[in-house]
Amino acid sequence: MADLSLLQDSQEDTDGFGVDGFSSESDAIIVPSVLDFVSQDEMLTPLGRLDKYISSENVFNRQMVARSLLDTLRAVSEDERECVSVLERIDRLADDSEPTVRAELMEQIPHIAIFCQENRPSIPFAFSKYLLPIVVRYLADQNNLVRKTSQAALLVLLEQELIERGDVESLVCPVLVDLTAPDSNDDVKTEAMAIICKMAPMVGKDITERLFLPRFCEMCCDCRMFHVRKVCAANFGDICSVVGGEATEELLLPRFFQLCSDNVWGVRKACAECFMTVSSATSPEVRRTKLSSLFISLISDPSRWVRQAAFQSLGQFISTFASPTSNAGQYFRDEGEWSGSQTHSTSADAAPETPAACPQQEEHDSHNPSVCEEQDAADVAEEGGGEQTAEVLSADDPCCADADADSQQCLPEETQPSPEPSEEQQIPEQELFNSFHYWRTPIPQIDLDLELQEEDKRPSAPALGRKQLEELIENLEPHIDDPDVKAQVDVLTAALRATALDSGLEDAFLEPRAAQSNPFSSQQPSEHLSHDTQRRDCSLHVTRDDEDSDVSDSSLNAEEERRSKQQDVVPQALLDQYLSMTDPSRAQTVDMEIAKHCAYSLPGVALTLGRQNWHCLRDTYETLASDMQWKVRRTLAFSIHELALILGDQLTAAHLVPIFNSFLKDLDEVRIGVLKHLYDFLKLLHQDTRRKYLYQLQEFLVTDNSRNWRFRSELAEQLVLLLELYSAQDVHDYLRPLALCLCTDRVSSVRWTSYRLVSEIIRKLSSCSSLLVSFLGELVDKFCHSSKWSGRQAFAFVCQLSIEEECLSLDQFSEHLLPPLLQLVSDPVPNVRVLLAKTLRQTLLEREYFLNSSNCQQEALEHTLVSLQTDVDKDVKYFASIHPCSTRLNEDAMSTTSSTY
Repeated sequence: MADLSLLQDSQEDTDGFGVDGFSSESDAIIVPSVLDFVSQDEMLTPLGRLDKYISSENVFNRQMVARSLLDTLRAVSEDERECVSVLERIDRLADDSEPTVRAELMEQIPHIAIFCQENRPSIPFAFSKYLLPIVVRYLADQNNLVRKTSQAALLVLLEQELIERGDVESLVCPVLVDLTAPDSNDDVKTEAMAIICKMAPMVGKDITERLFLPRFCEMCCDCRMFHVRKVCAANFGDICSVVGGEATEELLLPRFFQLCSDNVWGVRKACAECFMTVSSATSPEVRRTKLSSLFISLISDPSRWVRQAAFQSLGQFISTFASPTSNAGQYFRDEGEWSGSQTHSTSADAAPETPAACPQQEEHDSHNPSVCEEQDAADVAEEGGGEQTAEVLSADDPCCADADADSQQCLPEETQPSPEPSEEQQIPEQELFNSFHYWRTPIPQIDLDLELQEEDKRPSAPALGRKQLEELIENLEPHIDDPDVKAQVDVLTAALRATALDSGLEDAFLEPRAAQSNPFSSQQPSEHLSHDTQRRDCSLHVTRDDEDSDVSDSSLNAEEERRSKQQDVVPQALLDQYLSMTDPSRAQTVDMEIAKHCAYSLPGVALTLGRQNWHCLRDTYETLASDMQWKVRRTLAFSIHELALILGDQLTAAHLVPIFNSFLKDLDEVRIGVLKHLYDFLKLLHQDTRRKYLYQLQEFLVTDNSRNWRFRSELAEQLVLLLELYSAQDVHDYLRPLALCLCTDRVSSVRWTSYRLVSEIIRKLSSCSSLLVSFLGELVDKFCHSSKWSGRQAFAFVCQLSIEEECLSLDQFSEHLLPPLLQLVSDPVPNVRVLLAKTLRQTLLEREYFLNSSNCQQEALEHTLVSLQTDVDKDVKYFASIHPCSTRLNEDAMSTTSSTY
């Protein structure tokens, strides 16, 4: 506090103390010095200085008081009464009218609280009585800076668990709930809601459900402030994780549907970003039936920013479909549930005058699932529209009802009346999510026998031909950047594929079935017969059939490709959207880095689908591996070992090894991803395949930039791990030359990692005496007898590591390495002799083997040590003389290593 006096205005004006100011009656002038004020402050007690400056009119003095509160508390910590006096003055300072003083005080509150917690016996209840009320009061301060500082302080106090749970419930939570009241200030309301969302994981489920959850649900529907809704949407996943699945599905999920259809795109974008966390808190059934269709609406959102966020979260959302209790790729429901259920199939046995067909439950637009309602004599499927989001129909309620007792009712899967539809009429679960079924207007199921009877009485509705569909698609393609146009193109493309189905070429959705029993066919049975006749008589119409066959072949190939992507783990619509992320048009209409996001989440998607569904992702992975952006290939390179672990050795050898080989020849930015996990990938391969890479390891020594020393350092670390994958002969023939090359690298860090590699090679070769003797002799020739002092120093360090890590037996060391090591006693470079002294004193003399008088090398060892103790260099004498267990030795050894290596 002594320097505070410099800011005071109590100094007298000294302008009159010049030469002209000499008084005739005075021979000397006494000028007051600044040191006088310093000495006055030093004479004051800590409380006295605090009282002196806390009431100062100078704002900077009061700021300095706030900054020095912790020091003042430490000075008086032994006296409980003085501590209480300081805390009382803190309360007084909290009423300061200057916002900067209050903000400065709030920054010191967490530090003061920690001090009070550590000295709790001296100042009990100091925090809850004096400090916490200040924090709570500042949450509603008029100044934005003070509010922000208090919010940060509150979160720190909660993280450090400095606030008692009772105080949180009785003092903090009610204030925050009041701040989010409808009549509260807009900024304060938004900030308070953000604090509530951040506090929820800290205070736990009980307090969150009782105090925060009702207000959170209310704020999600705040019609006046979209900022509040955006805060709620951004933190929706955290709240769901805290309250659990039951409260999420009953209370929060309806609010989440509303937020996903909000008029403000920023709110919808926040929902897309937290979608995975929300999905993780729900049951698999809700995730599949409700959230999947909701996510599709976000992917097809009119706003590009929403679509971008949705695609970035798509892979994460798909990963939530992985079963937590079984291996990845398994079904998420029991087999009995799958085999005994019928999915959205309907039938109508009523007369044509009173049809009661209920369309299958499909989603018609990007927001609303269609709801089948009770209609008049002729039932009509009523589609949801606009911005409102309808609830997805559950399996416990009938989807439609009819007053006519003779008419067929559309019931849930479990209550479907008998007789059951034939196997051909059942639609697999995954087919409900494909592009065709998703966008196509529901078609009532009609009894084809009745239709045949009425064939002569009423004309059939004309269907668009293949030519017309192709012309429509061609006209719409220039405007395909528009999401709505893209959706129309998808519908027309699906219809074009349907014409191929009706021609009997390929069934894209189900197993082959008779055309007469196809409820989705848009043509009459007579048309099927005409197509069959046309195929049988194709030899009579060569010209026209050649043209048709080209289109048919392309349709067939497209359908075969689409069928190869079918699976039943996740909704097919989600997987189709994920696979479309590699489409070049997505980069133009959604995000330039959408392929990178696809590559980043691909291991999680593969883990969810399982290796049995790898065929769905194979083409996408190969497309990403050949992407023009090196960031995409780099992402795959860093995760290829994880994907190999998921797929197993057979699929890895067939599909990943070629891509791995291409990454080895890629840019350094891509190769580093492969190199960092080289051991993890190679250990998953068969021994014969793994051995082929021995010839390619030397390619890692060549980099695009010679200054990229971290690349070579990583290579040395990976070679240490690779030693266990190969035989001693392979290590000697292929890995040994690489290690010796890295030992002579220009960068010290690479060399020291390589020395550890050399010691591990010694351990590996110790099982074969001939290879070991050859390698040790090579070390002596290249390093101990090197013309460079760094090489001779490296030899001493390798010897030290070999003994400390027990890489070879002491007999082998004494025979092959100890004699040349002792020759370094006459080395002209002191750094070499320093390391020799440390090796002898700290490593060799620690072993009983070298202290035994029967050892033939004992005399030479003692003679060398005496020579080092009388060395001209003081560092050499120090390390040769000091006791190995000395603490200073370890510190000096570390410092010497860092300075000389």
